[in-house]
Amino acid sequence: MRAKPSTSRDRIIEAAIWLFYANGYNATGVAEILKKAKVNSGSFYFFFKSKEELLLAVLDWYLENLEPILIRPVYEATSDPIERIFVLLDGYKGKILATEFDFTCPIGRLALEIDPARTDVHAKIAANFREWAEAVGRCIEDAGERLPPGTDTGALAKFVLTVMEGGVMQSRSHKSIVPFDASVAQLRQYFRYLEQSADTLRARVKTQSGDDRYEG
Repeated sequence: MRAKPSTSRDRIIEAAIWLFYANGYNATGVAEILKKAKVNSGSFYFFFKSKEELLLAVLDWYLENLEPILIRPVYEATSDPIERIFVLLDGYKGKILATEFDFTCPIGRLALEIDPARTDVHAKIAANFREWAEAVGRCIEDAGERLPPGTDTGALAKFVLTVMEGGVMQSRSHKSIVPFDASVAQLRQYFRYLEQSADTLRARVKTQSGDDRYEG
């Protein structure tokens, strides 16, 4: 089956994704986008009233493609719910190394660059972060009894996101994978601690249940 041809709108969004990531949103002009997308200004303004409106479409694209591009391959790689989190993080490590430490999270970059007063844009940035964290949260929930009862899966998923964003930024600045690896190693150790805590609690409950039967 042949791939569906890209429309002018698709090409504009694809060009903006590349240029906003490579050069930053503020440094990218509409003329550059037109040139890369190979469309004229009439086509651009038919679909978008402004560069700002295009940015919102770019953020929608990231949101719509999170599952097929990032999450689905992780589920295909392993059935272990906790290991899926680390496969996801390893994908970011691969991007850091492949780009020789130039990689940065495109959503994180926009979050830092866009004026906080642009609440409409930051709402979509937040939606992207939220969807990422919810995907990780589902992995955590799937771990079930491997984690202690009452584990705040939402907060833990946000912590995973913080580890990823912080590790990526530090590795970019240091031009070294060491900060990213160190951050992920600490996260893995924390998950091991949670699993050990759950094991200890189950063993204690089992022992207490056995004592109760004996006393009865």
